[in-house]
Amino acid sequence: MPEYSAYQQKVIHRYYENLDAISLQKLSELVADLYLSEGKKRQKLWERARAAMTNARVPASRIDAIIESDSPEALAKLVSELSGKG
Repeated sequence: MPEYSAYQQKVIHRYYENLDAISLQKLSELVADLYLSEGKKRQKLWERARAAMTNARVPASRIDAIIESDSPEALAKLVSELSGKG
């Protein structure tokens, strides 16, 4: 394992501190992309959404329900709830 400078350690620490916010931002971007996509691209976007929801600590049962519904509206509702606007 490489040794990181103090600056690099702080950057890495801040990244992991803000991982929830980063995941929420990714999810909100994916909502728009999912509305406009279809086919294999849509499947890839749902895979990315699953990873972002997992990083945002969304319960697995809720993740499965949203992905099975194939509904960008359901994902948008989740993003709204996570951001405190819902």
